[in-house]
Order: sequence, then structure tokens, then C-alpha cells
Amino acid sequence: MITLRAATAVTTLTALTLAATACGGGTPTGPAASGNPKTLTYWASNQGPSIEADKQILGAELKKFEQQTGIKVELEVVPWSDLLNRILAATTSGQGPDVLNIGNTWSASLQATGALVPWTQENFGKIGGRDRFVDSALGSAGAPGKDPSAVPLYSMAYALYYNKKALSEAGIDKPPATWEQLVADGKKLSKDGKWALGVEGANLSNNIHQIFVLAKQHGADFFDAAGKPTFTSDGAVAGVQQYVDFMAKDKIVAPGNAEYAQNQSLEDFAKGKTAMVLWQTAANTFKAHGMSPDEWGVAPVPLPAGGGATVNSMVAGINMAVFKNSDNLDGAMKFVGFMTGDEEQKILNKAYGSIPPVKAAQQDPAFNTPDLAVLRDTLAGSAAPLPQVPGESQFETAVGTAVKDLFAEAAAGRPVTPESVKERLTKAQQQMPAQ
Repeated sequence: MITLRAATAVTTLTALTLAATACGGGTPTGPAASGNPKTLTYWASNQGPSIEADKQILGAELKKFEQQTGIKVELEVVPWSDLLNRILAATTSGQGPDVLNIGNTWSASLQATGALVPWTQENFGKIGGRDRFVDSALGSAGAPGKDPSAVPLYSMAYALYYNKKALSEAGIDKPPATWEQLVADGKKLSKDGKWALGVEGANLSNNIHQIFVLAKQHGADFFDAAGKPTFTSDGAVAGVQQYVDFMAKDKIVAPGNAEYAQNQSLEDFAKGKTAMVLWQTAANTFKAHGMSPDEWGVAPVPLPAGGGATVNSMVAGINMAVFKNSDNLDGAMKFVGFMTGDEEQKILNKAYGSIPPVKAAQQDPAFNTPDLAVLRDTLAGSAAPLPQVPGESQFETAVGTAVKDLFAEAAAGRPVTPESVKERLTKAQQQMPAQ
């Protein structure tokens, strides 16, 4: 899955196609062009508060790898706004890095291009075996029934972050466990220029992550077993309606959130403008905005009061893939083995505030803090992978945009009804490629 730093990475299908074409097939870089067995190129995703921070975190680890193997890794940290387009250009041209990070929700879409090395039993054997990894993380590594297109690197899950002081001042003694309670509490919290819940209404990926969970709780999915879109099912419509209604009907989300797409909701939370936010591994961001860890709490994402599916998060995270056209496949496999090794997993996931998808590393006490324990337990018991279908990236664009447009309607004071939701989702489904 994809992290929320990927807010603008998934653009329209037309834009993606044009981006790949406009790049002229890409240009050779590093060993993919030279075939140097002592050099690798690595496209890392921006996981930290800045690209420079990532270079510092990763640079020290890459030096270890060079010392161990003699292979130098040429690192490029690619912003999320560029990453998918860059990868698509590379899959089109056949020219790209040796190793790359991908949002785990893209796994099946990129798998369908045939540009990534499949992780067969033999390849897993080169990095210690498939059973080293948590099952839920492997579930977001490629289409069911096929060898994964990537291996898990960082795992994340959604949680409800809440401002302890705000809840206490409103007479709320514990975070809401159901949506019904969240709305009731939210009406107490939404006053005097402050709001209960922050959302990112113009963030396509975030929209998808939230409505995927709500649709699951309504007993629905956005694709059937054959991979055919089912965007207009009753449960899918109800999930989208419920999410947009936090602004349109319940009035617990500020209308201005309809325009948020760059993590502004996290900044609002840190500044005390909102009391709650649904996010994945947000602790480091709050600290960067000056919050003390004792100012916020973490609870599981709410569930419906009347029961139903217990899914309360998508399986979020980053996967690591090897480009099939690499001239240094042996070195690339060694690098993946290094990055997913037990000790390196502890170091990297501690640095990024994420959860190791490697079982042995996950046992480290550092991942048993109250906030990370909520994320870890969610991943283990109540998270589900987004649909692993070839059209997943187009789904994120089409349906994510439909939700964005509905938030814009709500912000403008126009009614959002089941009929208008279904109309938007019908148009989104029509944008999907033929099966």
C-alpha cells in the first residue's frame, strides 16, 4: 500500500500514459545501462520528513552493504508525486533502476507490466525464505495465485489519533470505538472554530484507503472475485456516503478539508485545530510539528455499532522490487536480502516509525510502544489488502477523484445523496479499462 506520502502519485490514467510516452522511454542510468557488477541503482520512496532526511537514514545503511559486499548503491530518493510516473516510464522503456520501492497497493498493477522480477520460491530462498514475512504484508505483494512482484519492506496500518486534552475538555473519557460514537463525540468537539475530525478530501489515495475500509464494513468490495469493478454496489455506495457525510451531514469536518491533499490535516491536528485524525504511522510527523508524545493517544479505527466486517484498515506499506532488466540481478537480490534482514529491518522501521513486515524483527521491544502496538495488532488481525488487480491504480484515480468531487459538493453546501454518490461511482466505473 501505498503510504499517504503518495497523495499525488496516482494521477489520471491518461496522465500516466502521457507521462510514460513523454519520457521518451526513459534514459539509462547506473548499472541498468553499464552492467557494472559492483554498482546498483536504487529508487527509494520518500518515507521521512524530507528527502534529505531519507538520504541520511539510508546512506549509513548503504555504506554497511558496500562494506559487506563491495557493491556500491547509487541512491535516488524519489518524491511520491513523481514515483509512479517514473516507474511507469521505466516499465515502458525497459530502462530503469536495479531495485526500487513501490507502494504496496501498486503491486498487482506493476506486476501486470511484466517488468518486475517475480518472487518465486527460489528467489525467496535467496533472502531467507517466504515464511520470514508476515502473511498480511505478503497479501499486498501481487495478484492472488501468482508469485509476488515485490517483497514487503515497511508495514503500516491506520489508527485513530486523538488529542487527549481536547477529548477531556469536551467531557469525553475515552476515544470512540464505533462510528456512531465518533459522530456523537464529534458534535461535542466541533465548536468555537475547532473541528472533530480532519480529512484530506482532495487526496485521492487517502480517499481510497478510507472508503475501502468503510465499504468492507458494509459488506462490500470494489471488485468481484474475477477482478471486475463493482463500484456501484449498495455497500460501496454506503461506504462513500458515510465518509463524505462526516462533512456533508454530520458537520464534524471543516469544509476547508475538501481541498486538503498534502497532509494539512496532520498539521491541523498538531496545532489543536482538530481533535482526531485517521492516519497511518503519524507519530513522527506530529513530533516534527512540535507535539509532545503525551499529548495524543492512539486507538483502533472505529467499527460499526451493529457488528459486521471487522476490517478497520487497509494493509498499508512499502514493497521492494527488482527491475527485470537489471544487469546485476545477483547484486540486486543481495541488496533486497540485506534490506529485509532481521537487523536492518529493526533499524529502518525504527527510523521511519513503521512496523517490520519481517516476523523476527517485529518482536523487538521498540515495536511494542502503545501507538505501534495498535498498528501491529491491526495488521495482524483486522487489516485487509486493497484489491490486488491489474486495474488497481486506475481504481485509485477514478474513485478517489469521485470522492474528491463529492467533498467539493459538500463544502459548497450542496446535498450529497445516495443517488449523487452512485452517479459519481458509475462514471468512475466507466473510466476503468475493459476486462
